[in-house]
Amino acid sequence: MPLRIDIAGLPAEQVRFAASPLAELTAMLHVLAEPGHHPRFAAWAGEVWAGLRPELAERVREADSLWRSSQADFLLPGRPRPALAEELADVDAIDDETYATAALVSTCGSTRIATRSPLTDPASRERALDLAQARGPRQEAFAESLLTDPAATRARIRDTLEQCAEAFFDSAWAGLEPQLSADLRRKQDLLRHKGIRAALDAVSSAVALSEDGCRIVVDKLQDKATAARESVTFIPSVFGSPHLVVVHAAGWRPVVQYPVADAALVPLETVELRLDALAHPVRLRLVRTLARSPHTTSELAHSWDLSAPEVSRHLAVLRRAGLLTAKRQGRYVRYSLDLPQLSSLGTDLLAAVLR
Repeated sequence: MPLRIDIAGLPAEQVRFAASPLAELTAMLHVLAEPGHHPRFAAWAGEVWAGLRPELAERVREADSLWRSSQADFLLPGRPRPALAEELADVDAIDDETYATAALVSTCGSTRIATRSPLTDPASRERALDLAQARGPRQEAFAESLLTDPAATRARIRDTLEQCAEAFFDSAWAGLEPQLSADLRRKQDLLRHKGIRAALDAVSSAVALSEDGCRIVVDKLQDKATAARESVTFIPSVFGSPHLVVVHAAGWRPVVQYPVADAALVPLETVELRLDALAHPVRLRLVRTLARSPHTTSELAHSWDLSAPEVSRHLAVLRRAGLLTAKRQGRYVRYSLDLPQLSSLGTDLLAAVLR
């Protein structure tokens, strides 16, 4: 289920790599809201929460629907700036209707907010409030505030972000910049000397260029498409790991925020293939046998009172899923369970879901 970004006709120089203070601050706020997604930052999150003034902690919770489940599109800039203040000024320049719609999409957990502006259309407003209410009282209160007085709510959110910068972001950002800069230099060098495909390969194993070079394909749970009319921006993140965040809504410049230290991610299709392979009771019995020692097809057939062709069919499914290895010994082929692949399945599944 890929997310596709059409780049046909887009000049190579409009595929950009840049760091974004606002996007990294958003990633940190997501860690604070969902520390379970980021065990490596759990201690950091605990320290930050312990050090926040009670008023600021409550304000962070009050607006966390902008970054808890998904980030509001305006928090991942299509045109990153060197300073947070510059990026916040760009957000201020967004009109109320565009801002409110993006905020409500993340707050309500649905892209189907309304066909008309919830700021001016009563039916659309009620639809947005109903969706927010279904998600919880905090989301409902935030949506009510945004729809009643968008200017005041926007100003409060900006002030909250500025206070977060002073409380914990500015010091953290200073330490992150060298790592982000090193990553950007590598990606830009690949882009300049080897082209888009090589640069995307270095971004993540979950990001690729289509064979015809016309689409960027991202391995996400969404099955959607968008087009890069002016540019597509890749933003490295330290605190965003393991998430791969993509801005793909109509009217917004496509943005991909990627982890700077991405491991070789297993495609979602492979995870599904392995789960399907293990779901069959006969194959699960074979796996349990092979976990103890290598076996031939005949040995497995004898152990489980099955025919050799039936065992062969099940072994073929397990091999396609990458769960078995085979070694020929004379006339026989002995099959072994690939224990590292099996043991990583839980981690791979979690990474695919959180991606």
